[in-house]
Amino acid sequence: MTMHETNVKPSAIFICSFPDCQASYNKAWKLEAHLCKHTGERPFKCEYNLCSKSFCTKYHLARHTLTHTGDRPYKCTEDGCNEGFTTNSNLKKHISRIHRQETKQYICTFEGCGKAFKKNNQLKSHECAHTQLLPFLCSHEGCGRRFSQHGKLKRHEKVHKGYSCTVEGCSFVGKNWTEMTNHKKVHIVRVQCDQCKKTFRDSWFLKQHQHVHSEERMVFHCPRDGCTRSYTTAFNLQSHILSFHEEQRSFICTHPGCGKSFAMKQSLLRHGVIHDPEKKQLKPRPKRSLASRLSGHKPKNKRQTKTSNSVL
Repeated sequence: MTMHETNVKPSAIFICSFPDCQASYNKAWKLEAHLCKHTGERPFKCEYNLCSKSFCTKYHLARHTLTHTGDRPYKCTEDGCNEGFTTNSNLKKHISRIHRQETKQYICTFEGCGKAFKKNNQLKSHECAHTQLLPFLCSHEGCGRRFSQHGKLKRHEKVHKGYSCTVEGCSFVGKNWTEMTNHKKVHIVRVQCDQCKKTFRDSWFLKQHQHVHSEERMVFHCPRDGCTRSYTTAFNLQSHILSFHEEQRSFICTHPGCGKSFAMKQSLLRHGVIHDPEKKQLKPRPKRSLASRLSGHKPKNKRQTKTSNSVL
């Protein structure tokens, strides 16, 4: 091995960790952009008003932002040309086609034709005139579907790379992980109330619900002047006072694209199941008195108190 060979550092390889995916990249941001295809997430959102678009990478978001600002940072340097472009790639294409007038690269090979095109996609579309077939063929074994555009083929190929449900006897295949997660809801074993037929995640939630059918129910009236609202639980009353009378909604959902806010932490936890059905709801802590709840007093943690006494 020569000295030159020993000094050569192997380039970093970033490999996709999703099952059955062989994709790998030489840069971390490329892998992050690729993972969006599996998760369906697009974390970089456009902050301009009335624009709901989002992107997988900061680069794509920055490029999109130029459509709002009108900036074209890549300027043509040819004499007498004032054209500007949003990407360096578009600038190079402009110089090649307009100023260099380079020879067309893609030639039709059908006998007696010989037409030339600047783009491979243009050549593929042209070949339909000879074959009478749509140009873009799905390469998945046993499929054989054809499409008029490369983009439509790419979208179709995702059907063959979906996520299969692992529940025995279920043949569902999700196009992405989010779709599969939503599908799993149908397999959750639920318990049913024998009086109103409502269903619940487990017996604990069913038991809490069954209080509404009891003949004698405690009702909590709002103590604020002029308010006639009443609730069947102290929790709901406290949530009403914080959110309606005191306008405190300090627990905010951090799920991308949501942003809903709640007065109670437990309400936020219950809401979180919408985004992650597999996440079990936490059962509440031991009940406190209504007076304690409304006063805002927070009792000391018994474990901490016991520990501190033992130290003394």
